[in-house]
Amino acid sequence: MSDALAVGAEIEVRVEKLVAGGDGFGRHDGQPVFISRSAPGDLVRVRVSSAKRDYLRAEIVEILEPGAGRREPPCPHFALCGGCDLQHLEDDLQVELKVAALRETLERLGGVKLPANLEVHSGEPFGYRLRNRVRVEAREDGHAVGYRAAGSWTLVPITSCKVLVPELESFVLGLGPELPIGRAPERLDLAVGDDGAVTVSPVVEGLGQGEVSRRVGEFTYAFDARCFFQGHAGLLDELVEAVVGPESGEQAWDLYAGVGLFSLPLARRYAEVVAIEGDTVAARYARINARRNRVLNLEIGRGALDSRIGEMPSGVDRVVVDPPRSGLTPAVLGALLARKPTRLTYVSCHAAALARDLRRLQPTYRLINVGLFDLFPQTGHMEAVVQLEVDGDAS
Repeated sequence: MSDALAVGAEIEVRVEKLVAGGDGFGRHDGQPVFISRSAPGDLVRVRVSSAKRDYLRAEIVEILEPGAGRREPPCPHFALCGGCDLQHLEDDLQVELKVAALRETLERLGGVKLPANLEVHSGEPFGYRLRNRVRVEAREDGHAVGYRAAGSWTLVPITSCKVLVPELESFVLGLGPELPIGRAPERLDLAVGDDGAVTVSPVVEGLGQGEVSRRVGEFTYAFDARCFFQGHAGLLDELVEAVVGPESGEQAWDLYAGVGLFSLPLARRYAEVVAIEGDTVAARYARINARRNRVLNLEIGRGALDSRIGEMPSGVDRVVVDPPRSGLTPAVLGALLARKPTRLTYVSCHAAALARDLRRLQPTYRLINVGLFDLFPQTGHMEAVVQLEVDGDAS
């Protein structure tokens, strides 16, 4: 690689499009360049921050010509804070670009042919987030609370966070004076319930409470800040409805089940549901939620999913998977290919991992439907709900 393309070099790039994850994409002398916080149509002078054999990553030094759809970011911390990626783009344009980026990733990497018109669900672009993680730093005048700077360990203290629901934002902004001097954790996970109560992990005496609950559809779910729970307050009902759907049958399996967000409504449509969750805290809440909602046909299996997946019989009516960003493990993927459930629903927030797994699943399953959910406005992520059916011709 020439010195001109070493880390720290400055070059001019025209941004062509947004890619999955939220970066802008352009080329310099034919070499791909990924540029954070850019917009399609931008002509920018950038500084190379990472130089690989096949591509560069860069940060904007100066916007020479702004692309269409740029705006002044609504949050005063956006320039420094690493929490959001896309506040510099109009809200409707964000959704349009993220859909296009996800489509390209699934078709190019996954070999998936998507329908021309995808069903896209979006809600409030601000004031939506139910869960959050903040960083804490002890300073001479007390505790600073905020987020890491983009690509850095530096703390950016905040005076507002417009993506949080108001109750959670108010709690976060009041945290500093409430934290014990010399004993405050460096990281806090937070979640808010329907009544505005906030749960905090790790536990800080006198701050928040251990458990909160939210109503989704006909069920009330209890959880605490240690558990994964979908984060967009306005789209939970639509998401569950899209995942579960109208199908019914004898047996369904919910893998990576969390606190039972999909397990409980599945149990209204299937005679027997088996939910597997490796996290002991989440699995405990799944059992609590089944009991409190009087769901009697739901079995909560605990333990590592890779060790339990072998118990799934062949040809079950339904399997739902909602894996972490890394996607399906080889053991789970292998079981799905070998056991061939009649219907498979894959929920994913990471386009590349989803594309990789769909490429493996395609010889055995055919695509029925894809629904997209903008669960993370102001970021580059888009949730996909992919409905698949086993191909009767698959050997």
